[in-house]
This record gives sequence, C-alpha cells and structure tokens, in this order.
Amino acid sequence: MRLLAILATSVAALAFTAAPNAVTPPCAADNAGLKLAAGFCATLFAESLPGPRHMVVAPNGDLIVALRGVRTSDRTTPGGVAILRDADGDGRAESRNKFGEFSATEVRLVGTALYTENGGAVLRYALPADASAPTGAPDTIVSGLPSDRSHTAKTFLIHGDNLFVNQGSATNVCQDQPIPERKSQEPCPELESRAGIWRYSATKTGQTLASGERFATGVRNAVAMAINPANNDLYVMQHGRDVLATNWPKLFTNEKSAETPAEEMFRVSRGDDFGWPHCYYDPELQKKVLAPEYGGDGKTVGLCATKKGNVGSFPGHWAPNGLHFYTGNALPAKYKNGAFIVFHGSWNRAPLPLQGFKVVFQPMLQGRAAGPFEVFVDGFYSVENNKYTELGGRPMGLTQGRNGELYLSDDSRGRIWRISYVGPATP
Repeated sequence: MRLLAILATSVAALAFTAAPNAVTPPCAADNAGLKLAAGFCATLFAESLPGPRHMVVAPNGDLIVALRGVRTSDRTTPGGVAILRDADGDGRAESRNKFGEFSATEVRLVGTALYTENGGAVLRYALPADASAPTGAPDTIVSGLPSDRSHTAKTFLIHGDNLFVNQGSATNVCQDQPIPERKSQEPCPELESRAGIWRYSATKTGQTLASGERFATGVRNAVAMAINPANNDLYVMQHGRDVLATNWPKLFTNEKSAETPAEEMFRVSRGDDFGWPHCYYDPELQKKVLAPEYGGDGKTVGLCATKKGNVGSFPGHWAPNGLHFYTGNALPAKYKNGAFIVFHGSWNRAPLPLQGFKVVFQPMLQGRAAGPFEVFVDGFYSVENNKYTELGGRPMGLTQGRNGELYLSDDSRGRIWRISYVGPATP
C-alpha cells in the first residue's frame, strides 16, 4: 500500500508540473535579477524594447507586446506592437517583428483579430495564425476618444461582442490646476466622456465616442482590466487621487496623504458609479469619504454612502497597472482563479519612502479579495534606501502563456521576463 501511495504521489506531481507541450527553459542563475516567490524561476525573455506594456500570448506561443515608445533628451523611439518568438524554447525570444509607430499600452487577440490602441482610437489588425506580422493596414473600430492632458492610454478588453474601454480622467480631482483649498467643478464635466468604462461593439468599424455607452462611471483611471473567470464579470483596478496634503494642509498631514487614498479593485456592472471625483477610499477608516474639494473634511461620508464600494483595497499610490486572473495548471493550486496585480510604483509618497514596484498575488473568494496579498515579484526598488536597486525599472504588465507560465514587462528599462514554477511547493 505504501508503494502504491508513493507511485500515486509521483504521478500526481508529474501531472501538476508538466502541462501539455510544456517546455521549461533553464532558469537564469539569479532569476535575471528578480526576487521571486519560493519555487519560481525566471529568464530574461527580451530586452531593449521601447516601453513594453501589456501583452498577450498567441496560440503558437508568440508573445505580442504593446509598446509605448521611449523619449529621451536626444532621441525618440516610436512605439507600436511587437511580436516576439522563442522558437527553440530556451526562455528567450530570438526574433522580434515590430509594426506601427504609435504609443500603445493595450493588445488583445481574438482569433485572428489583433486589437490595440493609440490613445485616441482602438485598432484591429488581421493576424493569420503563426504569422509574425499582420496583413495590411488596421481597421479603426472606434476613434475620437478623449486623449488630451492626463491618462491618455485607452486600455480595454473584449468580452463577447463587447469592447470595454477605460477612458481615464484628464485631471486629479476635476480641477484644471491644483490650487490649495480650491473647490472642484460641480457637476464635473469630465464625467460626460471620461473617468469611467465605456462599452462599444468589438466588431463594428467606424464607431465614435457617441457610439458608445457609458457602462460605469466614477472611475478615475483603470489601466488594469480583466474578466474574472470565476464569475465572468469585469474587474478593474483604480488609481486613487493625489495631493490631499498639498491642496488641503489644514486637513491632512503629509504622512496621511502618503498613505491615502487606497488603490481599489472594483467589480464592474452596468450603471455602477464608484464616486470619483466626489469620493475616495480611506484605508484607515475603511470606507469612502467625501473629498475636501466637494465639502469633505477627511471623515464625512455624505453622498459617498450611495456610491458602489470596492471588492479589495491596496496601499496608497502604488499605481496598479496590470491585473490577471490565473487560469492555468502549471502553478500550485492556490494560484488558480486568484489575481496577480502588477504595481508600477509610486512617485508621491514624501516624506515616506516610495512603494509599489512589485507584483502581488491576491487570493479571491466569492468575487472578493480574500485575506492579505502576497508579494510575488520584487527587487526593483529598495524601500530601506529609498532608491532604485541595480535591477531598477517599473513592472507594468503580466500575462499567462499557453503552458501556464507567466510573462512580466518593465516599461521603464524595456525588459520582459518569463516566470515559471519549478517547485517543490508553496505554503
């Protein structure tokens, strides 16, 4: 009986670690600079890319990457889309093919239709199976999206015939210029075309802003979007507002402003209003409160009691830019249907050290965050020294490969890593 049990355990382990057609490349000795959760390893899949942001893996294993582009004092390298291919399975792309010259953050693949965006429009290319480049110029699915001032990236996802587009706010809190103790506009004109999720058809061409439906409102900016396979609903991560202490020094200390508001995970349904610019989520009070620009004092709830709440909250000013619900079988069972969140890192936590710059894993239960998150990838920034490490960079996007592996992009230093599980186990 003991021998049978050992054999059964061995077979189960083989089934767990080896997905069909999986090829596990040799890991870099130092995991290519990353600090990873126990049992994981990494290779540097690609480097010297002009601002790699969100990614998607094609059925043949090619990694398709949106490129934002890079601008320096003496040179501008345009963005677009790149198709990276690892033909020999060694964990590093040997070939790359770039097309387009526009700033892109999002890519999605539906059959042979490759979707991307340029800040003002969503585009669709025809990409035949196994092709390393699209055939012909793109169709314009929707154009005329608001792209002036801040939050210009039009991240999106496709769910059935629905094209859900994040149309981020143009301002911090509906003010053209942040002036201390200045009230904001009421009603906020941005809400007519921004600060929410809009729905368009994913298949019709020639749509405009007027063609769309304001599916949900009061979302300041949601770079990270995903469908949760556990309930088939739309989830987004909101970037919270800034400068509470700068604008309202009589109400907030710099330390309070550094930690407030929390970044939030929203479960989005048609007609939802999450409260921006009138409300923000205070992690200490654990509730939405009225913004001082609309008469709040840091404690008053007011009309925020009528706004939809979050299903998870995270440290302030960490800048969540990637969200992925894991559906594969190549990682330990605890990761199945949980959320990986990529934090781009903060810029505005003085006098406290900057934070974020990492990937976390958030367990989910019944559509909500369940318990504390776990740090999954780290090493970009030293909180102790309050400066970038030798690795440096800013993690941006994360996607899942066809065999359950993960790919992580860094848009600051132009790198992408392939992350795989090698065992033995995680707690």
